[in-house]
Amino acid sequence: MKCCQVLAVAWILFFLGGCQQEEYKYKSLSEYGQFAPSDAFEENSEYAYYGSENEWNRRMFSENATSKYYKRQGQRQLLEILDGRFDTAIRICKNTLDVQPQDLESYFNLSIAFSRKSEIDSALYYMKLALDNGLPFTRYLAGPKELLQPIYETDYFKNLKKGKDTILIHGPMKGAITTKSAKIWLRTVDESDVKIVVSKNNGNVIGTFSGDTKAEKDYSVEIPVTDLEPSTEYTFQIIIDGRQTAKNYSFKTYPERDEDKIAIGFGGGAGYTDKHERIWDTLATYSLDAFLMLGDNVYVDLPEMPGAFHDYTYYRRQSRPEYRRFLQSTNIYAIWDDHDAAIDDIWMGPYIDKPEWKLPMLRHFERQWVNPFNGLEKAPGCYFNFSVGNVELFMLDCRFYRTNPFKEERTMLGPDQKEWLKEKILESNANVKVIVSSVPWALAAKPGSKDTWAGFEAERREIFKFLTDNSIDRVILLSADRHRTDVWKIERENDYPLYEFQSSRLTNIHTHPVMPGALLAYNEKCSFGLLEFDFIKNIIVFNIISIDNQSKGRITVDLDELQINR
Repeated sequence: MKCCQVLAVAWILFFLGGCQQEEYKYKSLSEYGQFAPSDAFEENSEYAYYGSENEWNRRMFSENATSKYYKRQGQRQLLEILDGRFDTAIRICKNTLDVQPQDLESYFNLSIAFSRKSEIDSALYYMKLALDNGLPFTRYLAGPKELLQPIYETDYFKNLKKGKDTILIHGPMKGAITTKSAKIWLRTVDESDVKIVVSKNNGNVIGTFSGDTKAEKDYSVEIPVTDLEPSTEYTFQIIIDGRQTAKNYSFKTYPERDEDKIAIGFGGGAGYTDKHERIWDTLATYSLDAFLMLGDNVYVDLPEMPGAFHDYTYYRRQSRPEYRRFLQSTNIYAIWDDHDAAIDDIWMGPYIDKPEWKLPMLRHFERQWVNPFNGLEKAPGCYFNFSVGNVELFMLDCRFYRTNPFKEERTMLGPDQKEWLKEKILESNANVKVIVSSVPWALAAKPGSKDTWAGFEAERREIFKFLTDNSIDRVILLSADRHRTDVWKIERENDYPLYEFQSSRLTNIHTHPVMPGALLAYNEKCSFGLLEFDFIKNIIVFNIISIDNQSKGRITVDLDELQINR
């Protein structure tokens, strides 16, 4: 970036809606093109300890962005409301409805805007339109509650609520599966006592497991289920405040190491897009042992203390019936990337508690998922490992401890997470080891980037050398970030090649071009990656599956290729 261009954004206008503008001062590094708030510069350092390669503002919610990407429309409308510009929000919502007459998010945000203006009849009118056009009632029960309180107090809403099945509003989500345990995540309307009654398929109850939903945890809870048997299917009932939900649900524990076939799906780039939400129904047709959400799962892009906006961004996905059907069919594991952690191309720095919103953003993320654990006690983060039979996966947090990529000494993982990764790989007895990153490993996936592993080549070499020095065979790599699905073959001197499978366009409209050098590449429609491990045939099969449930590319890797005679 030219010096004059960077200096021109030293004072960045924070643009929303075109009616009012607020001025925020940012310090930028003209010689590098880095962007960060002033508090990111310590002791007159020329390097920001946290920041972004892109402008530090709300450009993601500009009129231009919302005209291109559906995921931004509702967010921009809500930000206007949260900034107190109710009439601007109403105008934007109505303009959207002129073009998209059945846009449910616009109806929803109109009901919020009029509620905040204390024009309750209009708020109820748009709520009715939203519900009549198909918005799940759970959206109003979930909230953000603080924005909808005037509606809740009306007799109309109270009577409507009485006629609905309202005890479970989000979930259940299944995850943290092992051979002997599982976790169930869900969200209730109010603070509630929750019981999970687990039975074998023969109907015999094997245990009741309890938990409480609390306001400070956003009315969500994850309940551990223990003392199970390997490779066994269980059913479970959910009882909330003494009332049983209408449905029964099921999960299956993971096998011991002798399982012949394992199927794992993965993807990122899942910005909320109404016409693409059907991909969750496509995914639900597969008998997956696990699905990995690899970042940019909802697109928050608001680095500040979590609040109503962050809740809204998750609630609209969690309330979708397609997504809820998907959760009922599949075990879920999730890491984050820049758009969920803070803002585009973020590095969040070496500290746990600085900036002040950093740890709260992580805790907010953790409340939306049901991972086995969240980093180490001394070094929290969304990194963890888990096994499915003969496959062990090492899920990495590539944002929480990432340091300034323009400094000579830099890290993506941070020292504690990197040491944890090495220790866990050495301890693993799995037939195949999968190292999972939210950003691409292959340098050609985004040439010249400082945001992928191309910007952290020294640390990348260190990890690859560690695999070689310790004779770690049968390793593959997964990643996301690029809005397409790829396969890359990373050659290594005096060692076997590392295959990287990358996918990150689950629901996004925006697409990245395919890059030369990839073994496979697809970007025409939304898609996900499907990995099938066949230990009878001794192969891994990777399939690119489109939103229309069509195979758009397939490659087979012989497991014997993933080792070397040493």
